[in-house]
Amino acid sequence: MLKAKTSLRSSIVTTVFSSLLFTVFGCGQAELSQPGHKAVFSLDAKVPMRDGVHLSADVYRPDAAGPFPTLMLMTAYNNMRPDVVRRAVYFAERGYAAVVVDLRGRHDSEGIWHPYVNDPEDGFDTQKWLTEQSWCNGKIGTFGHSYDGFTQVMPARYQHPNLKALMPSANQETNFGHLYNDGIPQLNVIFVAEFLWVNRGMAFWPGIFDEPLMDWHEIFSRLPLYTALDEMVDRPWVKTLLDHPTYDDYWKSYGTKGKYDKILVPAYFLTGWYDNLEHEIWRQFIGFREEGGSELARRQTKILVGPWSHSYNQTYDNWVIDFGESSLLDVEELHVRWYDFWLKDVPNGIDQEAPIRLFVMRANKWRDEHEWPLARTQWTRYYLNSGGAANSDRGDGTLGTSPPPSGAPQDSFQYDPANPIPTVGGQTEFPPDQRGPQDRRPVQKRDDVLIYSSEPLTRKLEVTGPIELKLYAASSAVDTDFTAVLTEVLPDGTAVHISEGIRRASFRESLENPTLIEPGRVYEIPIEIWETSWEFQPGSRIRLEISSSNFPRFARNLNTGNPLGKSAEMKVAAQTIHHDERYPSHLVLPVIPD
Repeated sequence: MLKAKTSLRSSIVTTVFSSLLFTVFGCGQAELSQPGHKAVFSLDAKVPMRDGVHLSADVYRPDAAGPFPTLMLMTAYNNMRPDVVRRAVYFAERGYAAVVVDLRGRHDSEGIWHPYVNDPEDGFDTQKWLTEQSWCNGKIGTFGHSYDGFTQVMPARYQHPNLKALMPSANQETNFGHLYNDGIPQLNVIFVAEFLWVNRGMAFWPGIFDEPLMDWHEIFSRLPLYTALDEMVDRPWVKTLLDHPTYDDYWKSYGTKGKYDKILVPAYFLTGWYDNLEHEIWRQFIGFREEGGSELARRQTKILVGPWSHSYNQTYDNWVIDFGESSLLDVEELHVRWYDFWLKDVPNGIDQEAPIRLFVMRANKWRDEHEWPLARTQWTRYYLNSGGAANSDRGDGTLGTSPPPSGAPQDSFQYDPANPIPTVGGQTEFPPDQRGPQDRRPVQKRDDVLIYSSEPLTRKLEVTGPIELKLYAASSAVDTDFTAVLTEVLPDGTAVHISEGIRRASFRESLENPTLIEPGRVYEIPIEIWETSWEFQPGSRIRLEISSSNFPRFARNLNTGNPLGKSAEMKVAAQTIHHDERYPSHLVLPVIPD
């Protein structure tokens, strides 16, 4: 195994790591650490944990006299992945030691892997080991994406004195917030993650979504969820997740929510408006800024959000909106700038830059901001209204700033879990061809989707910030879901997905102690539509969809109130949306003035 890894690494190390085409900061090259070194490496160093387990670490460092500032990556995805190795070589060429560590029970590391649970302590123990190495100068930073972004922030609460800064991308505040968005399992992530990297130890499988290799629609549709993958995998992590359907101590044990006061170092977060972890990363950014355990953590934590999906800094041929070449930036250069300042004491000014850098979609421009939500936000209510027939884009639903009249009729639809609304666009990861700004017209033709549209806009309208829907709804079921999707309808009729949200009715008041609803009773159902920055264009309409499913991104609510994942019984739910003087259902948009 070591010989095979050495051969692979030798070929990778000789590969030139090409720069990306664009940089958003425009800093001079002289301010950056330059690729003035040859990278050398050593493989499979044994890192001792407090319980005697050893993790496998691959070390990349400059071919020069040390010691060096050190960047650490704790990975679930295999520390021999070519993209990870290339990044480690990139840092080593610029004067950093880069250490890539397989998590406990993964690939070349010892122990048994319990996803996420051991990572906080193991990360701290690895930091301790780094400071004992002759090539480490005692200043440590971190890098990593997705799961490997979460492994950066979890150990920070243990306050290793040599940890100076973090740079997580596409990570979460809690795994419950990620995998159970407001009470609803993010089914596509749970199932695909279970099959690919929990059971098979793979980061991805080329062709995984190609027919006839696997019929994922059939797999996602299996019930009950608890046994849906039994024929395919040997140790289903799905069952562990389904055994914890509320925000309980299992989730709290390793997340960062409620622990920010213990984190002393700043972080620079990276995400995309269409990342399936975007909502969580905003929560974490706010947690650092408002509750961080030091002035440094609160003042210096930053975030950058581009028009990307979970695979950030990319463009996609099947997106109906092109955000232009300016949407791409040099992420590696940004890492170097961040760590030149924190680990090499280079006065490059990154500490003086605004805490928020965001890409305004449709305006297609980057902009700096200083607070979230933006201080100049004009919170604008858009009220739902209709003549009682808002079903589909052929209906009479309207969206406007005037409150609905007294006695306005209700809208209703039938939600059948056997015929759910399909995932089309949005902050989703799987299937890959459905992520991002897709055209929602096929969905909006369904009668089980309520459509509320504004009049055509006469001028540009920027919406930047968190979005909230206050929905007054009743159901014939004891539990059900309600979904919301915000779209821009272009003059040619294209309905572009912007952002979305979902809420399980039983989680309307608490994620820890859900309560069933009384059939027929009207409840206020708050739905957080995920953060965005979008400029609606003149001639377009603002459109809101209301329904009860978004499948397979989210598991279907079967409308029975039975324990999650344990039953295949389904019921059709009669859903009623109220929008009158007593129950003024409305969308709250963060409008940014010109």
